[in-house]
Amino acid sequence: MRRQAGFTLLELLVVIVIIGLLAGYVAPRYFSQVGRSEVQVARSQIDSLEKALDQFRLDVRRYPSPEEGLEALVAKPASAANWNGPYLKKAVPADPWGRPYMYRAPGSKPGHEFEVVSFGRDGKAGGSGEDADIGIY
Repeated sequence: MRRQAGFTLLELLVVIVIIGLLAGYVAPRYFSQVGRSEVQVARSQIDSLEKALDQFRLDVRRYPSPEEGLEALVAKPASAANWNGPYLKKAVPADPWGRPYMYRAPGSKPGHEFEVVSFGRDGKAGGSGEDADIGIY
């Protein structure tokens, strides 16, 4: 009699268990990295917004008003005579969680001319870890 080629049920179950164990070990480590990378992306975007705001200030002699907001970096406001933008290559980005950055001018702390903030993963002020506020105060 000729034996048919193939895998037995026991061999398939062993392979499935091994794959499950590997996924259980690797997946939590991978997904924790995703959260940290979103925080790094937010910091990087805020840094580029800060540089664009500083360039706007050099040209216009002031930071955008709260009414003009961050959109003044890509579209000329009516009250900005010396505007020489756009100061961003693309539209104003949303934070990594899909919400707009909060812009305030002047800043809430004395001596700060503006604030650019993302409220983190939870979208609420305060928090810790991935839910912590990220920004320039």
